[in-house]
Amino acid sequence: MTTQMTRVPPVAAAGKTARRRPGGSSAADVGRPGFVWALPATLFFALFAIVPLVMVAVLSFMSWNGLGSPEFVGLDNWSRVLDDPVMIKSVWLTLLLTAIGVAVQTPLSILLGVWAAGQQRNRAVLSVIYFIPLLLSATAVSVLWRALLDPNFGIPAEAAWLFGDGNLFGEQGTAIGVLAFVSTWQFTPFHTLIYQGAARAIPQVLYQAAEIDGAGRYRQFFHITLPQLRTSVITSMILMIVGGLTTFETVLILTQGGPGTDTTISAYYMYEKAFKGFDFGAGAAMALVLVLAATVVSLIVVRVSGYDKMRSSMEGVS
Repeated sequence: MTTQMTRVPPVAAAGKTARRRPGGSSAADVGRPGFVWALPATLFFALFAIVPLVMVAVLSFMSWNGLGSPEFVGLDNWSRVLDDPVMIKSVWLTLLLTAIGVAVQTPLSILLGVWAAGQQRNRAVLSVIYFIPLLLSATAVSVLWRALLDPNFGIPAEAAWLFGDGNLFGEQGTAIGVLAFVSTWQFTPFHTLIYQGAARAIPQVLYQAAEIDGAGRYRQFFHITLPQLRTSVITSMILMIVGGLTTFETVLILTQGGPGTDTTISAYYMYEKAFKGFDFGAGAAMALVLVLAATVVSLIVVRVSGYDKMRSSMEGVS
């Protein structure tokens, strides 16, 4: 018996393949949504972010106490804000608390996130318990720790051998330490969740190859896990920086800027100026200073880390 085989011409085969693609689209565009899909989010962002920001910028050149019509005063609000020693001090305190938060939360959340991504015994139960602070609002967390650290009825009153007089809010050093601790306790679970998802996305074949080459657990962590978490680290740090620069509820409830002005950060000082002193023009100028500071610091992190040059959608691949 003789079997005859019919060979399909290359042109015909190419034509069949070409008919499978959507008309007028290239391989790079297949599966990518157009601008119409982003239009609702763009409108939402413009309405609740861009428009209020423009209104605040306009108000920073006005004098307004909340009643009557605003009066244009030019750069008077800006000159008063930039010459205010309390404002300058508040900026440094804000940067200090932000730096402490990044330095403490980043390694802690990386370690916890990598651990939570594993298959350890009772890992799921412990992870659920650890993520409970993430479910609470900043106000609830602040009220909770204010009660727990009360010098008269809280933990310091029962452990005088450790806390001395128990007034952790009476000195700048301990007050800043309390603010940093409470922020770490509340927000580390959020960043842990970021690293947990990123760690689970790392291809297991990398660890299998490392085991074949004789690499132990620690070498795998520093030579595989950390490099693969590069983009997540940058994203998490930017969120920490923006969150640290805009912290407000924690200071309002725990220290109210005290003792004196030793914990008066920029966001709280802006609140005092605008809503206690009814100087909304100066408060608007301070708000813009915070926006500019957060933008500049975030851009510096992106540029220094090389995040803006990454083109791959895979973790750690540039």
